[in-house]
Amino acid sequence: FDWRGFGESELCGDSFLMETFADDLAGLMDGLKIDRAVVCGLSMGGYAAFAFYRKYADRVAALILSDTRAGTDTEEGKRGRYEMADKALQTGSSAIAEIVISKLLGPLTLQHKPQVIATVKAVIAANRPEAIAAAQRGMAERQDSTDLLSKISCPTLIIVGSDDALTPPSEAEKMHNQIPGSTFVIINQAGHLPNLEQPEEFNRVVADFLKQL
Repeated sequence: FDWRGFGESELCGDSFLMETFADDLAGLMDGLKIDRAVVCGLSMGGYAAFAFYRKYADRVAALILSDTRAGTDTEEGKRGRYEMADKALQTGSSAIAEIVISKLLGPLTLQHKPQVIATVKAVIAANRPEAIAAAQRGMAERQDSTDLLSKISCPTLIIVGSDDALTPPSEAEKMHNQIPGSTFVIINQAGHLPNLEQPEEFNRVVADFLKQL
């Protein structure tokens, strides 16, 4: 679904805390009459998935955490997010797309998959600068979920691109080691967006996990 402020969803205020996103998901599930669901979150979606599990664990049938981390940002990382928020408001979404593209995609994608590059740039550029800025601030202030990991009792799949520079495989492995019974998969030749960089392999991994539930 489209997060508030992104895609075709309205901004709905300026609160983009991960807990706000969690409440939005709960409200969407209520509207669709879905009691429990497999919750899949990639990158910021993973942060929101942690917040959702913290508040609504009984509504999570299983978790899929892709290219995300449980810990918070360093002070330098937080400053970077606030700077990115300011830059989004000052220069627009297309400028942000140009800045972050080399961090989001792996070397193979950057060298040999121009269509993926164009797609990711277009997705970022289509979003409102205000939403990008608010999301950056929300991520900067997110709660540390490290202590939550050992309490996750539902089936959990952890996916990460082998060349993810933002949330590297070492971070994913830390989560795997702390979430009881979790499954850990590295997708080769992919960066931070393996669902777009290696979609067939990503979908196969997810499908295999779902079949086991």
